[in-house]
Amino acid sequence: MKRSEDVLTRIQDQYPKLSKGQKLLAGYIREHYDKAVYLTASKLGAIVGVSESTVVRFALELGYEGYPSMQRALEELVKNKLTAIQRMEVSQGRVDPDRILSSVLQMDMENIKLTLEQVNEEAFRKATQAILRARKVYILGVRSCSVLANFLSFYLNLIFENVHQVMTSSASETFEQMLQVSSQDVVICISFPRYSKRTVRTAEFAKSRGATVVSITDSDMSPLVSVSDYVLMAQSDMVSFVDSLVAPLSLINALILALSSARRDEIAKSLETLEQIWKEYDVYDGNTQEGAMYGTPLP
Repeated sequence: MKRSEDVLTRIQDQYPKLSKGQKLLAGYIREHYDKAVYLTASKLGAIVGVSESTVVRFALELGYEGYPSMQRALEELVKNKLTAIQRMEVSQGRVDPDRILSSVLQMDMENIKLTLEQVNEEAFRKATQAILRARKVYILGVRSCSVLANFLSFYLNLIFENVHQVMTSSASETFEQMLQVSSQDVVICISFPRYSKRTVRTAEFAKSRGATVVSITDSDMSPLVSVSDYVLMAQSDMVSFVDSLVAPLSLINALILALSSARRDEIAKSLETLEQIWKEYDVYDGNTQEGAMYGTPLP
């Protein structure tokens, strides 16, 4: 069974083989996956009217390693399918209104921890090498992911002369800006739930032109995975209708540092020139050293 199949697809495929109790579970999840995602196996069984062991066997029947594995798949499904209003309603039980600050910070810490546990060092290394070799680097992230694309583009433009952030308001403008993309180029696509169709279509277009596609996304469920040469995964989460992008930003920080370290000598010359420009045009408040601290990506 393919890892990219979501829970609902697996239920549909396996439904004829399920027992009576398992079909009750299947029906409940189909109708209430937004609620089932936060239920323990025993609680889910109690609501449906089956035993906890039936819930566990149901997860195994669908091809998961156990109930926790199925629950993680449900989380991916929820992140991609819920509307903004539904996300706000679902998350109400996750954050204590009297402890919002500490709750959100704790969730972000957990996202970084999960990212560290699942990081693919080989994919990260190869993606870095591909970017260093590229004739031109295109960066695309839309909607909430545009802030990540802006951040990455800002720093890569200090490292390379061949970086282009695709800034568009329509799909046709995206393709117009990437008309010359070729096998010598790298296209970095950034998307997290709810996944942007425009970003996925751009990745498909770049792939059809032979470009190397590096995606920054959250899981094997992401539609970017199937069209990417290298996938850099970072855990995202939803806090009400707001996307938590702390872990993706941390991953992007690591990518910038890896690229800047490889081009350290060239960047040092550029930064010396930039420091003079920043000083001449009074870019930063305070003295030159303080400006350098905030403007320089190198340690």
